[in-house]
Amino acid sequence: MNVPGQKVRVLMVCLGNICRSPTAHGVFLQRVESAGLAEFIEVDSAGTGDWHIGRQPDPRTCRAAQARGYDLTPLRARQVRPDDFESFDYILAMDEDNLNNLQALCPPHLHDKLKLFLDFADDARVRYVPDPYYGEEDGFQQVLDLVENASGSLLDHIRRQHL
Repeated sequence: MNVPGQKVRVLMVCLGNICRSPTAHGVFLQRVESAGLAEFIEVDSAGTGDWHIGRQPDPRTCRAAQARGYDLTPLRARQVRPDDFESFDYILAMDEDNLNNLQALCPPHLHDKLKLFLDFADDARVRYVPDPYYGEEDGFQQVLDLVENASGSLLDHIRRQHL
């Protein structure tokens, strides 16, 4: 899938890139760094919408992540770009709506790069990371629970397939 010596590139995607995908970005990046694999794996995040470009993650997202030891404050929202489909090896949507949006934007010959993030989770009963934006604080904790679970499995998958 990737050229020897070239990083495996992972893009986390949600709607606005201020809740779920930056959480997945920060958690997975910390797993990569803790495993000593930062020179082999690159992580980024983006949104399918353009409402929050340039903004930090939602303050509730940052607080929930900080409580578990993740610093999301350096991240800034961006929108998915056409060149992302060529340059990333894994483009992981947080839910089916975002996956459908990505499929509509992505050239057909690159659709194999598109997956649901929770396809890598240990618990196959939950397929989507729910959007906590309009909910209560516990929704941000649920996002972290799901993302932490899938991040470990995704890292194991990348190790087996690429490293």
